[in-house]
Amino acid sequence: METVRIELAGRELSIETGRVARQADGAVIVRYGETMILVACVAADKDVENQDFFPLTVDYREKSYAVGRIPGGFFKREGKPKDAEVLSARLIDRPIRPLFAEGFRRETQIYCTVLSSDQENPAGILGIIGASAALSVSSIPFLGPIAAVRIGMIDGEFVLNPTFSQQEESALDLVVAGSKDALVMVEGGAREVSEKDLAGALAFAQGPISDLVALQEELVARVGKPKMSVVAVGPAPELKDRVLALASVGMREAIAIRDKAARRASLDTVRESVQTALETEFPESERLIAQILGELEYDMVRRMIVEDHVRLDGRGSDDIRPITCEIGILPRVHGSALFTRGQTQALATVTLGTKVDEQKIEDLEGESYKSYMLHYNFPPYSVGEARPSRGPGRREIGHGMLAERAIEPTIPSEDVFPYTVRIVSDILESNGSSSMATVCAGSLALLDAGVPARAGTAGIAMGLIKEGGRSVILTDILGDEDHLGDMDLKVAGTRDGITACQMDIKITGIGVEEIAEALDKARTARLKILEIMNATISEPRPKMSPYAPRITILKVRVSKIGEIIGPGGKNIRQITEETGAKIDIEDDGRVIIAAVDEECSNKAREWIERIVQEAEVGKTYTGKVKRITNFGAYVEYLPGKEGLVHISQLEHYRVGKVEDVVQEGEEITVQCIGIDEMGRVDLSRKALLPRPADAPEDSPRPERRGPRPGGDRGRRPGGDRGPRRR
Repeated sequence: METVRIELAGRELSIETGRVARQADGAVIVRYGETMILVACVAADKDVENQDFFPLTVDYREKSYAVGRIPGGFFKREGKPKDAEVLSARLIDRPIRPLFAEGFRRETQIYCTVLSSDQENPAGILGIIGASAALSVSSIPFLGPIAAVRIGMIDGEFVLNPTFSQQEESALDLVVAGSKDALVMVEGGAREVSEKDLAGALAFAQGPISDLVALQEELVARVGKPKMSVVAVGPAPELKDRVLALASVGMREAIAIRDKAARRASLDTVRESVQTALETEFPESERLIAQILGELEYDMVRRMIVEDHVRLDGRGSDDIRPITCEIGILPRVHGSALFTRGQTQALATVTLGTKVDEQKIEDLEGESYKSYMLHYNFPPYSVGEARPSRGPGRREIGHGMLAERAIEPTIPSEDVFPYTVRIVSDILESNGSSSMATVCAGSLALLDAGVPARAGTAGIAMGLIKEGGRSVILTDILGDEDHLGDMDLKVAGTRDGITACQMDIKITGIGVEEIAEALDKARTARLKILEIMNATISEPRPKMSPYAPRITILKVRVSKIGEIIGPGGKNIRQITEETGAKIDIEDDGRVIIAAVDEECSNKAREWIERIVQEAEVGKTYTGKVKRITNFGAYVEYLPGKEGLVHISQLEHYRVGKVEDVVQEGEEITVQCIGIDEMGRVDLSRKALLPRPADAPEDSPRPERRGPRPGGDRGRRPGGDRGPRRR
């Protein structure tokens, strides 16, 4: 067993190998604080035949026992990966995938298991470090090591690997992965930070990343296995010459076609014609011919962009595709927008719900609730394909979270806007950067729904092509430019700063200076897009959709919560049944009323106000006679609250029997004429009646007799005391 250690942000980080999972090709346990993660990697014994891509799978699983908890649900065991686990798996996959030897085609799996969590140190970055270390000590031909850190920013100062509690205060939450001298992956969100601050965070991350890479190199020097040899079997020179002779002219003409569908059709024609021409001369060489044609397209497109400064659709390197914005296109939804940029189109809808619609999240940090969420869908027809659709995959979950993170800083707080907000983006067409189209469409749909979003949010995807010692940064990349390029940098934000970013590369690394230049160009493009969006809608609609729920918030004394609920929930059930409104009561005294229309909302609000209302001397009430005694009538002047109308307060003349004036169940109007020191309420009917000329002078208020509501013992939920015990 070997262990290497380093101090990082005041806490020890250790990497151990040789104690567990010894039948895997490589396995390590990474520990940081009291958070521990096991990462094991295994490669198959031979290459997958007739396959031109690297079959890599990364799984990340959090065990409930890591925090001393038994899983919820019927089965009491971990089930399919949660969204948070899928996102962590993607975070590990993306930086390591480009770093395997060319031609390596063996089925490879990396399995990450969170064994212990101190609920302060996130395990995600430990997964990246562990995957790199496990691959580096194994015989798998991995071109690492790499490492990752998380960067926060509190009070303008960068913080290395902030704890969960520190992240609550941080304006930046950035995961950066890299090698000793270059960056390979960036992922994170921010509260409108500047491009300068983001570039500074990337530069700040490079130092500790280099230290972590050196730590892994020390471990490899001690226990690393010899790397297996990889022989990249390429096509025979004569086959390559024949393919190039047959395809070069047609390929060049096809690439020059500006329309995506027409260009694809023309490229397919070239491929089919070459395959047909060579099937007799070079039998069973279909895959090799396809490989040569793919490399030819790759080289031609890159040279055209770098040398001729011409992009696939004819734009300049900094040009943005034509944009159109439409809002309110779906009549029954609460908010909708259609955002089209070139051949990428996103339909976003906003649905407003109540507190009961919040999403419950269960993870290692405990239970929490989300009142804002964004879901992204990518149907196959959006790219002209016919394939099975089996629910959201890893890509859809990842793109949805990126867009959700981008818009989140503009969502108003629950105190200002107490709705649950769900945005759904359906990609109707795609030719690059559909996640950033989702950001734009989602922001427009929020304003269309009347959500008081603090600012508009837009996103742009930047690309990079490095060829022959020269490089070109591309703004608003197409799908083919992403596929054939070296970098995909997505940047989203408001006019005031960046709210989310994501970078993936296909080469061994990119310097901070190149990323900083791309960020500056992204800002220029983002501001242009925001201008176009603002021309469509720049402020939230003054009124929400008539189909959206109406939410009203009342603030009551905490002591009144029980009165609103009533015995066994009687009061709140009655309000819900008779008004149709949903009532949520918070521990701090906030009463949230959600109704389908304003009339129902007002009815429920008035009802609750009556329940919590206190009697006031001189105020008039209309109530129901609940019971009659020989000395007066008890009237429910407010819901659940009774006061006594003494027999002498029924009429200006002397009343012999109470029943001669009022009957049980009758509704009468009374005035509060007094509240004694025990909180008991005296009411009067005659105070509201015209005084006859011959009526005698009023006598002083009579002394109390018989069982009366009030006092402090036997108190009812309504606040008044019931009959005294004898």
